[in-house]
Amino acid sequence: MAQGIPSHEVSVGDPFIYADASSETYYLYRSSSAHAPLGGVEMLKSRALQTWDGPYQVMDVPKDNWITGTIWAPEVHKWRGKYYLFATVTSDLHWKADHPGWPAYTYRGTQTFVSRSPEGPFVPLDKSGPIPPMEYMTIDGTLWVEDGGPYMVYCHEWVQVVDGTMEYVPMSRDLSHATAAPKVMFCASSAPWNKGYRHGDDTRYVTDGPFLWRSHTGQLLMIWSGYGAKGYTIGIARSVTGRLSGPWQQQAKPLYADHGGHAMIFKDFSGQLRIIYHIWRDKKRYPVIRELLDEGDTFRLGDVVAQ
Repeated sequence: MAQGIPSHEVSVGDPFIYADASSETYYLYRSSSAHAPLGGVEMLKSRALQTWDGPYQVMDVPKDNWITGTIWAPEVHKWRGKYYLFATVTSDLHWKADHPGWPAYTYRGTQTFVSRSPEGPFVPLDKSGPIPPMEYMTIDGTLWVEDGGPYMVYCHEWVQVVDGTMEYVPMSRDLSHATAAPKVMFCASSAPWNKGYRHGDDTRYVTDGPFLWRSHTGQLLMIWSGYGAKGYTIGIARSVTGRLSGPWQQQAKPLYADHGGHAMIFKDFSGQLRIIYHIWRDKKRYPVIRELLDEGDTFRLGDVVAQ
């Protein structure tokens, strides 16, 4: 494995960092096609966010999984003493073509995998299907805990609903399955900055990359991505009640609007808030890590930490 790879040379889309305080190690997860056509997940690790060692293969989709295509948007969360990988498994298996001239519906959805270590290996909790309903086209599932119970927040794809939605579903304690029907939080077009873009005779609105954070004043904020005037954009939504059920208010000014997104938030080992998102360079995606300022009811970007 390579050692000391500069951050600007690490190609990764939909970046996610798990900061392991016990070992003071940052783990960066990304999709892998090392064992194509089966999807998988790789991990790189770092002590200071500037250079990375790896990659290390930490998950391969089993051959007998419900679908076995590529992986999108892997995340790792610690829950009840174990480490859970949330990974969107995709396929080219068509089950419906609804909008003339649009992509057909294909099976995709976020599935959960478990390990005793952030370094894996991660194995599936249930090979029979994703956490959201299988008849939905969904992506980018993430974990949120409310009143001691786990929930998955995810995106319902524009391909199926035209105006993409953000939704949530309660999960079992072992994170293996949903325990009730999903609920809609908001639709993409509710954000003033989300301009959408034309697809045939229709305008589609994308929801992408949800991540939730409780501010220092107790506000429940979500960063998420869609398409604004300059391309891929990170916006902020706030729950009026401080709960997943909302209602959710979209902030008019996006957090980042210069064609980059799918962000998440973490604290470094000095306790400082950080954000990571991807940008495009030479037709590939690369991570940007920046300071993030918690202003109570919103966020503000600070200096670049690594790029």
